[in-house]
Amino acid sequence: MISRLARAYFDQKYKEVERFVENPIATQDRVLKYLLNGGKNTYIGEEFNFRTIKNRDDFRKAVPIFHYEDLRPYLDKIILERQQNILWNKPAQWFAMSSGTTEDKSKYIPVTRESLTQGHYKCGEQMLAIYAQANRDMRFLFGKTLLLGGSKQINRIGEGVFTGDISAILIKNVYPWTKLSRIPEKISLIPDWTEKLEVLTRYASTHDIRAFMGVPSWLLVLLKKIKAETGKELTDLWPHLEVFFHGGVSFTPFEEQYRKLINKPDMYYWETYNASEGYFGVQFSKDSKEMLLMLDSGIYYEFVPMSEWDKENPKTLTLDEVETGLNYAIVITTNGGLWRYMIGDTVEFSSTKPYLFKITGRTKSFINAFGEELIIDNADRALKKACAQTNAQIIEYTAAPVYFGDNNTGAHEWLIEFEVVPSDMDEFTQYLDNALKEVNSDYEAKRSYNLSLGAPIIHSLPKGAFNQWQSSVGKLGGQNKVPRLANNRDYIDRLKSFVQI
Repeated sequence: MISRLARAYFDQKYKEVERFVENPIATQDRVLKYLLNGGKNTYIGEEFNFRTIKNRDDFRKAVPIFHYEDLRPYLDKIILERQQNILWNKPAQWFAMSSGTTEDKSKYIPVTRESLTQGHYKCGEQMLAIYAQANRDMRFLFGKTLLLGGSKQINRIGEGVFTGDISAILIKNVYPWTKLSRIPEKISLIPDWTEKLEVLTRYASTHDIRAFMGVPSWLLVLLKKIKAETGKELTDLWPHLEVFFHGGVSFTPFEEQYRKLINKPDMYYWETYNASEGYFGVQFSKDSKEMLLMLDSGIYYEFVPMSEWDKENPKTLTLDEVETGLNYAIVITTNGGLWRYMIGDTVEFSSTKPYLFKITGRTKSFINAFGEELIIDNADRALKKACAQTNAQIIEYTAAPVYFGDNNTGAHEWLIEFEVVPSDMDEFTQYLDNALKEVNSDYEAKRSYNLSLGAPIIHSLPKGAFNQWQSSVGKLGGQNKVPRLANNRDYIDRLKSFVQI
């Protein structure tokens, strides 16, 4: 009876997906009209005269591209001056904390009731509807879902204004009926990660866990802990385990570890793209990791071609103008109050009927193997602090992730060419680690208790090593640059081989 009701409900939800799949451009035009109507009487709407905007071309001409630094003055009016109707015509009571920029340790992304209900939660239901097309049984609904979320912080940035990572906000505001199948909220929102892992281990070991939701890096730490402490295989502990809905970071570095840990051929791993700024994509088929762009969730999309990324006023393309096989940076307008906002993620479409895509990276160099979102500015500032503390001087550097292994957590590996080598490399490493925590809140969180991300691994290279390597591959001088940060090990492994580390 319950199975039939659940299938009927998700079949109805899948019809919503079919409607925007069949009419993608008309759906996006309708979303833009809705957003402009919601923003026309706001501070930003009056500033850019939303009332005169009639179509997508008017919108592109009237409103500039926003980066976080451009958005911050509007957020200050909401957070510091307690003003409303600044970015959206409904209050923004919650702000999702995301990784920092060149000026801020953390970004504060506005979250409204509309962006939760019409975006995150609606897309969550549609995700289950899509999954139900691949697995009609959906037996995980009859057990518990282990959701490894974040923590909320009350009154962090003002009276009546709440912050937390997006997972904590979602857990706190989710529909009451959905809480019945999940681990208790009081466990999900424990702020101390060590305590949370201990409590989760005890809870999960004695309950019928059938599904996981969360970020692969953190969940892997928890699963290894549960296996070690119970002495049981996870498939023996949870014989009805069915699916892991994952997102936040690439699953590729962790996939082998998961398949070894969960020896279950029919286990599903379902990709999602749910960020602080909105819910953008869901895996569309069990046979491919390509995601369907979610077009009817209060988000209007534009796309910046790679050739435009570094321009002050980049040209954007609407959905009907994109092509397959090309990299685009995403620009979004949302009912959370983001207007033509460049989120920094890049995607490539594999299909336009329907619109299927994969995440290809960021518009700038970065490391985000574990959700830390380390950018070059963070690295430069942290290295400067470490050098000041140790009287060291740096000529060149590059860094990349070290992925989880059977006997190790993840880490960042640094190859540094010093002009003046620090007298104590361990001391330098500690200073660098602490400085990175100071400038990047996501790095600080992932380094907590060495659970997801270990201390940096630093190799001092002989002088001239970078130039010699660049010369050997025909990339010395001119516009050629050493990639300071990379989210893969292609460059760093070749350089290590060259210098014989």
